[in-house]
Amino acid sequence: MTAVETTTWQEAAVVLLPDLVQLRRDLHAHPELGMALPRTQARVVEHLEALGLEVTPSTEHGGVTAVLRGAAPGPTVLLRADMDALPMAEQTGLDYASANGSMHACGHDLHVAGLAGAASLLAARRDRMVGSVVFMFQPGEELGEGAATMVAQGVLDAAGSRADAAYGIHVVPGDYGVFSTRPGPLMAGCLEFDVTVTGRGGHASAPHLTLDPVPPVGELVGALQSFATRRFDAFDPIVLTVTRLRAGGEALNIIEDTATLSATVRVLSEASTQRVKDEIPALVAAVAAAHGCTAAVELREVCPPTVNDPAAAEGALDTLRAVFGEERVRVSPAPVMGSEDFSHVLREVPGAFVFLRATPAELDPETVAPNHSPFVVFDDAILADQARALAALAWSHVG
Repeated sequence: MTAVETTTWQEAAVVLLPDLVQLRRDLHAHPELGMALPRTQARVVEHLEALGLEVTPSTEHGGVTAVLRGAAPGPTVLLRADMDALPMAEQTGLDYASANGSMHACGHDLHVAGLAGAASLLAARRDRMVGSVVFMFQPGEELGEGAATMVAQGVLDAAGSRADAAYGIHVVPGDYGVFSTRPGPLMAGCLEFDVTVTGRGGHASAPHLTLDPVPPVGELVGALQSFATRRFDAFDPIVLTVTRLRAGGEALNIIEDTATLSATVRVLSEASTQRVKDEIPALVAAVAAAHGCTAAVELREVCPPTVNDPAAAEGALDTLRAVFGEERVRVSPAPVMGSEDFSHVLREVPGAFVFLRATPAELDPETVAPNHSPFVVFDDAILADQARALAALAWSHVG
């Protein structure tokens, strides 16, 4: 695939669409997991090198960084796509469905192809660009590791100076072709924690001679729910969900020494993140101590909240309205409590993250399968608009 020069951006995107669909379906049929994405990385490098970009594939993981320099110095814009899939067996029945036990159930295959298309659109106009565009193709988004790793390795400075703005687009089910975003918090940050309560085991017929770790773990489920709903402002909420409880062994007449609990927490602010880090270990220790037990907490911050810069978000909404019309652009009414590791980029650079709805026309957007379902499907005709939107967001700075 090479750069395409035609009269308008829209015409160029339409010309590119068959190649973008082919790329997307190839990636969809051969998904890769985590940080090591050799096949995906090779396809991305092939496309970008054909455009004459400065391409740097990582030798430590599956990421790719590419720089497009304009005809004159100016601002730098970063555009990002994530590339990894999910460890789940696809059940869509598509003729290009994955058969390797993994699936692009979150649309990352479209993200890669859409950004590849934006690179083609922008490369065709490099002689009119004032500034540079950095293309960030990252691994490991589903692990919460990829963006932070590439930021630490210098992707934000790949053009020679710090990026002035950053944008990403994520496909979701819904009314086909509708974009949405909002100033401020758009998606939640994510923390996870594991609790191990240690007591003293013994015979189930004589619990008074033991320090049974099961009752404090059971009590913690309720205490943690109260912590989430009674200690945080309703306008800066957290969502805390206990997802795993483990206690005991094969024999039903034995009280084991330990019992464990695991949970995930979603937060919308850095302040709430810090409170969770500070206060959950104290709460857990207090409940365990009330039962004569001890507790250890292992708490991990997977990613921070995705917070759009207000000016960048308003600018993105204006750009998308100008390109696609008022009827296809909405202001998101509230944040989404899912998480996204593009947050690591937006922590460092002002920018915005945007949702793009891509449910096929023959399906009801109200009842279709969500992201991360083995049944989720997207209409890859959306790739022309996705490429054009990313290119337009960059062009609003360098055009």
